[in-house]
Parts: sequence; structure tokens; C-alpha cells
Amino acid sequence: MKKCTIKVSRDHKLPDYTIGKMYINGVYFCDTLEDTDRGLRQSMPLSDIKMKKIAGETAIPTGQYSIDMNIVSPKYSTRDVYKFCGGKLPRLINVQAFEGVLIHIGNTKNDTEGCILVGENKVKGQVINSTSTFVSLYQKLKEYDSIVIEIS
Repeated sequence: MKKCTIKVSRDHKLPDYTIGKMYINGVYFCDTLEDTDRGLRQSMPLSDIKMKKIAGETAIPTGQYSIDMNIVSPKYSTRDVYKFCGGKLPRLINVQAFEGVLIHIGNTKNDTEGCILVGENKVKGQVINSTSTFVSLYQKLKEYDSIVIEIS
């Protein structure tokens, strides 16, 4: 069984968004953009997470999650840019108080909605070259039987 570990290190926690770095099996892969980090942790009680979470504007709790590569995203499956993967985007499993958390294409905090965007952080508050970065990430991840992501 071929296993993969992704690590997202949240390096810049700003009031409106969060910039991080993504590593695959210990090797830097790209930059990430997420919503505001509100200090949520996977180990917190669900009630505490729900109290601090602002829908569509909150980064997921830090912690470790499995990723499923075989679920078709109802929201993104019809978009041309995702035809190459049949609308199957990397989906984080069992994120407390969050549903449908994906790794996907986007450039600004308005594109995140609780998900993780990938690209290059060469513009303040954004990631660029997100489409090509996502395609490369997807091609790499589909080689694995088991994928775990750790957010810190």
C-alpha cells in the first residue's frame, strides 16, 4: 500500500485569511490559502468549534485527517477545469462542524469557503497559478492508496 502524508503549515495567520505551505512526504510542494484561522483544533469539543466558527469564513480545525480521492464534488463536477479528474477533488474526511472540505483551485479568500486553495503566494492575500498547481497535485496524489493531511 502506497501512503502519502501531506502537511500544511499555516505560516501567516492574518485577520481575513491564512497563508501556508504544503509539503508532500516532507518535500515542499506549494503555497496554500485558507479562510481565517480562529484557533480551532480537532481535539476541541464540537460545541466550542461551532461557537467560534463563522460559516464560509473559517479555516478548518488544525489536526490530522484522511483524504478521499473518489468522491465527486456536486459543486465543482460540472466545471470544465475539473473535467480531467471527473469532478473528484481531494476531500478531507470527518472534519468536525464542516462538510465538503476540499483541496481545490482558487485565488482569493472569497474562493475558499472553508477549503484549502493551492498555488503560489506571490501576490499579497492570494495564490496564483492555482489551476496548474492543482493539476500537478492531483496527478501526484492519485498515485497513492492512502493519504493523510496534517494541518498545523
